[in-house]
Amino acid sequence: MENKEEKKVPKHRDKVVALDNLSLGISIVAAILVGFGIGYGLKELTGYTWMLWLGIFWGISAAGLNIYKAYKRAQKEFEGLENDPRYSHRAKYGDQSKDNDED
Repeated sequence: MENKEEKKVPKHRDKVVALDNLSLGISIVAAILVGFGIGYGLKELTGYTWMLWLGIFWGISAAGLNIYKAYKRAQKEFEGLENDPRYSHRAKYGDQSKDNDED
């Protein structure tokens, strides 16, 4: 009885996954805006225009790091699918459905 309760899927799991994917897009925009804000603040503080570009670069770098972390998290989630019997044929032989196009 305990094993059934442990493997129970949460009721709103699909919604949580969708919100997690949505948060990636929001975090990209937020990282760039924060970088712009820091760069603009440093530009006003120091008077150097290149500080604005440095802040934008930091924001874009932070957005890239967020994408990388999301990719690694997704890769870890789907790692077990290669052993799933539903997908073993495709993993072994590839997807041949698109090879037979007669256009």
